[in-house]
Amino acid sequence: MSTTNKPTSTFMPMLIIGSLFFMFGFVTWLNGSLIPFLQIACELDHIEAYFVTMAFYISYTVMALPMSYILRKTGFKEGMVLGLFVMVVGALTFIPAAYTREYAVFLVALFMLGAGLTILQTASNPYIVLLGPRESAAVRISIMGILNKGAGVIAPLVFTAFILTDMSQFTEARLASLGAEQKALELAELSSRLVTPYLMMAIMLLLLGIFIKMMPLPSVNSDEDTSSIEDDSKSSILQKPQVILGAIALFFYVGAEVVAGDTIGLFSKELGVSNFGQMTSYTMGFMVLGYILGLLVIPRWLSQGKALAISAILGVLLTILLLNASVNSNGIWDLVFAWTGLPAIPNAVLYVALFGLANALVWPAIWPLALSGLNQKDTSTASALLIMGISGGALLPLFYGILVEASGNAQSAYWIMIPCYVFIIFYAVKGHKLRQWSRG
Repeated sequence: MSTTNKPTSTFMPMLIIGSLFFMFGFVTWLNGSLIPFLQIACELDHIEAYFVTMAFYISYTVMALPMSYILRKTGFKEGMVLGLFVMVVGALTFIPAAYTREYAVFLVALFMLGAGLTILQTASNPYIVLLGPRESAAVRISIMGILNKGAGVIAPLVFTAFILTDMSQFTEARLASLGAEQKALELAELSSRLVTPYLMMAIMLLLLGIFIKMMPLPSVNSDEDTSSIEDDSKSSILQKPQVILGAIALFFYVGAEVVAGDTIGLFSKELGVSNFGQMTSYTMGFMVLGYILGLLVIPRWLSQGKALAISAILGVLLTILLLNASVNSNGIWDLVFAWTGLPAIPNAVLYVALFGLANALVWPAIWPLALSGLNQKDTSTASALLIMGISGGALLPLFYGILVEASGNAQSAYWIMIPCYVFIIFYAVKGHKLRQWSRG
């Protein structure tokens, strides 16, 4: 991969990468609305429904290291284009999945989308870190996060408008009253609603790939002294605690983020919230608010490490509030929603949405902390390991679904958020400072 000095102007690279982060968010956060939709269309239980997140996020673990190898051969720009074209294939796979109503085909399509995102994430996240000073990397990633989660606000609203209209005929009670043939016909009609939106998505991804192919995207270097590359490369990346612990922290963070963003729709549906398909937008809205706060305070008043610790502590507090919250909408929160004009939601659902505020600054803080002190060669390998941490989004929501099926209580299953945030607190306070493993 060829490298040059950092570009004097970062506007165009930020614009190009920003468009990618918007698309990341749009594709990723459709899953929150897709889960309750497929639960109806494919007649799934909780565990089966959360295989949506399993198929999507496990691709990051399976494909991260191979994609890192490809990225070294292609460079940032060509790797991003390749990732977008893989996503086009994934989006088009939704068409036969929708017509056949075969859940396994949906999972293959989701895996393909995740595989394309893997190379995009592996290329774009370190690119943003290296595009300017390390101490302001969290600010640049926060800008990308606003675009990513802004798309996450829009995606469920679009999904609801195009696909979740007139859902009253698909209640469990009514479907149970239908004959087998009529039920199959109505569910086939519901599933076919996915064809047009995912065809449009494939076209948009293709056009974005062509746009990036044609536009200039300058190379960047690591901030570290390149003369140390030969010596540093002799040591394994596994001997760098800040990277390994950072990948584990990202595993727990992404798991917590996906639980907050992708379970809220089904949780709301079970509590009788009528606009359950839009609930992921609430979580993403709070994340956007968190990113804006990050832009204001980092690094002026808060270091990246302190912002990370505060975010994780807030996550623990919100989990405690959620576990003890009423499922009814009442008190001061009703007044807040009345003031904003938004429909009131149960307190328990609101606390799930507020996880977005706690989660917002975790990703942008962990990346520069984990990559600190690495040369160019190690940065590529470390980035792949960090991307593999995204597999938390595959496993923890599935574990949440298992807990719900076992206990019959979707609210109490949110206790799994506490160990996630506790480990992130450890990484913020001590883990990111370690440069070698203890020998004694």
